[in-house]
Amino acid sequence: MDPNRLKGKNILITGAAQGMGAANAEYFAAQGANVCLGDINVDGVNDVAKRINAAGNGKAIAVKLDVTKRDQNRAAVEATAEEFGSINVALMNAGINKPRMFMDIDEDNWDAIMNINAKGMLLGMQESARKMIDQGPMEDHPYKIINVGSIVSRTAFLDVIPYSCSKYCALALIIGGAKALWQHKITVNGYGPGVVKTELWAQLDKDLVEIGMFEEEGQSMDHLAQTMILMKELSTPDDVKGTAAFLASDESDYMTGQLIMIDGGMIMQ
Repeated sequence: MDPNRLKGKNILITGAAQGMGAANAEYFAAQGANVCLGDINVDGVNDVAKRINAAGNGKAIAVKLDVTKRDQNRAAVEATAEEFGSINVALMNAGINKPRMFMDIDEDNWDAIMNINAKGMLLGMQESARKMIDQGPMEDHPYKIINVGSIVSRTAFLDVIPYSCSKYCALALIIGGAKALWQHKITVNGYGPGVVKTELWAQLDKDLVEIGMFEEEGQSMDHLAQTMILMKELSTPDDVKGTAAFLASDESDYMTGQLIMIDGGMIMQ
């Protein structure tokens, strides 16, 4: 690992208290980045920030962030810039899921998922871009916004339709945002994980049993690994963080409007 690969990158990460967000934060900092960790789970992001600062490479701060609130997105962006001198990368990672069969989707289920995964992403992108524009273009490299999509940014499953809709929105925001923001020297890209062993998937596994998709906990992951993943194994946050770091680094400067799949061969598009 190059401890200077992300040196000079001041990065806001939403949904950073656990899972892929926390793994990315620690990985970015180990490569020299300064990271602002935002999450509604304040204790969680404080713990991640403490680990990063104790490791002694990049620096970290933690802020409370409800991504559905514009003012809190703006405050997180401002905190990043004030602490580190600027913001030049924003990773829109916050997201939730709650499985429902199609006829059981209600307004509460739809609104909760779309508000965080779609509206929250839009607000974070807008507030990050607004600050980047105010800062003026960087001399040698573009600013970067990175959206976390999913395998269901390119397909849909019958038991997670609101989530699929929200992740189609992530793809639309990547493409539309890239077209809208390049005039300000801001690129917009993203990555689409498959089945990642995180706290979110552990809860999803329980939820899928509850709605009758599987009989026992653990079956959903085994089923997906054996029937849908070409590589026949589940991923972990370690499988995702390398691509995230690439998109945050100068190595991806000549990319925009792209969604990179990290799914073990589930969706080949």
